[in-house]
Amino acid sequence: MMTDTILFDYWRSSASYRLRIALNLAKIEYRSEVVDLVKGEHRDPEHLERNPQGLVPVLDIDGLRLTQSLAILDYLDRTRNMGWLPQDPAERAKAQALAHSIAVDVHPVCNLKVARQATLLSGNAEGMPGDWMKHFIRPGLQAFEELLSGFDQSPYCTGDQVGLADICLMPQLYNARRWGADFSDMPRILAVEAACAEHPAFEAAHPDSVHTA
Repeated sequence: MMTDTILFDYWRSSASYRLRIALNLAKIEYRSEVVDLVKGEHRDPEHLERNPQGLVPVLDIDGLRLTQSLAILDYLDRTRNMGWLPQDPAERAKAQALAHSIAVDVHPVCNLKVARQATLLSGNAEGMPGDWMKHFIRPGLQAFEELLSGFDQSPYCTGDQVGLADICLMPQLYNARRWGADFSDMPRILAVEAACAEHPAFEAAHPDSVHTA
């Protein structure tokens, strides 16, 4: 694919997953460059030059090199007029808080490098890192489910159009299923998940769609 837009990502990275969804929604053609986190490629000098934090995603777009998924989502929303957040300041703050409850509170502590460090400090206790993941993911999703009661899921988190909360939620649900964190008793989340799963932008961004063994 000939394009100036390049996404440096990893198939199981939640933050990268968000960006794949967003780029698909915005109908932006991009080329994916894999940074294999398992092989430690995020610590290679080549990637650290792209992002001194050694994180993915990194997005080359519009002559810019951008890092941090939420910042990139904001850039895409503003430059492509995606409408992922309401214009009204009060409603915008509520919708942002919903999305951030996942992206800022649950995701960082469930980052694999954090869970691995916790496993190491526990002396490789039985059940780790899965127990660590479940300890944070399920309560985070329970809170999200309660927060959703303040919005009209018709059918997405905050209305009839895909929003920032949907983009942040779906990668976390992938992780929840991966680590066995149960959310089968959360009907609002399940309804949003079903709606997003039918959207081609989400389907094409799913780790199973982009990963090649």
